[in-house]
Amino acid sequence: MSGGGFAGLTAATALAQRGWKVRVHERARELRAEGAGIVLWNNSLQVLDAIGAGPDLASRSMTPPAYETRMNNVIQSQETLEGVRWRTMTRPHLHTTLLTAARESGVEILAGSEVVGATADGVVSFSTGETAEADLVIGADGVGSAVRDSLSIPMKRERSGDGITRFLVPRRKAELQALEPDTEWDNVIDFWNLDPRVLRVLYTPANDEELYIALMSPSADADGSRVPIDLELWTSVFPQLAPVLEAAAGIQGRYYGYQTTRLDHWTEGRVALIGDSAHAMCPALAQGAGTAMQNAYTLAVAAEAAADGDMAATLVEWERLERPITDLAQDRSQWYADTREMAKGNQFVGESIQTALYNPTDPHRHEVHAS
Repeated sequence: MSGGGFAGLTAATALAQRGWKVRVHERARELRAEGAGIVLWNNSLQVLDAIGAGPDLASRSMTPPAYETRMNNVIQSQETLEGVRWRTMTRPHLHTTLLTAARESGVEILAGSEVVGATADGVVSFSTGETAEADLVIGADGVGSAVRDSLSIPMKRERSGDGITRFLVPRRKAELQALEPDTEWDNVIDFWNLDPRVLRVLYTPANDEELYIALMSPSADADGSRVPIDLELWTSVFPQLAPVLEAAAGIQGRYYGYQTTRLDHWTEGRVALIGDSAHAMCPALAQGAGTAMQNAYTLAVAAEAAADGDMAATLVEWERLERPITDLAQDRSQWYADTREMAKGNQFVGESIQTALYNPTDPHRHEVHAS
């Protein structure tokens, strides 16, 4: 396994729980999560339950009362998402939850171990010059995947004009309530401003103490995409968020441009790619991690059922079955990023909610999805 992020740890845990001997190689010297906060939906929450990590995740996460969308501070919609399972949390909490599950399942994790390539017949190469053989190689090594690139799989990237900077800051709920007493500050609130300037703040409570905020602006807007953030600019547009924006201004941050990565195929012989190495997507549906975890889990289930010597065919069939739902998430996320249609609210309907409702642990899921 190359990569100790959400996808890699999920796949490693699910395989180890099925009797596999699993080793995770993480090139970083320290196992930790990058980023600030995250939203998980039913598809990934079902996976966490299946590997026994659900209770740990619930300990420091929450389900907000509603997903609220505003335009120029006028409420466009408040979606309570009844019947839809979802939770918000910090990325470090999710990573710690998965790391604990992996270690308790007997996964061997090697930090500071860099995979630089793999072959279709299962030979893994390391930066030290050493090699190793495996029955199954999984590339979960991110958008710049060395495993993927070593296999020369055809790929294309689609970029959008917008991007975000993510922050984890204190909730400061009382201060926000003093500024806007009528607002439900436990909601996820998507603040949009399109005219005369495109700026957006996605306000996401992660737990009782921590708040995840994502600040979006076009990459062509030098002031809007600046890090550290231009506090005067952001508070002039979103004055009601001044207490948390002030906290964000003290953090260096990093501006990420939106992009979608599409591969010709996710597998090559005994090698499978999951997560951002296979299907990075714009964050509009909050499904980058969700699809990574669902594909990691279904890959482990498929590998368990593989006949001896038939791993390559098993992986091809796994991709055939699982790829359509991920392709749909990529398509919808890219469309939202290109059109900014999320600003209108009421987006969790139709195709936009299908991935969230997917249950990768249901053996009959493809029949249900097809119907």
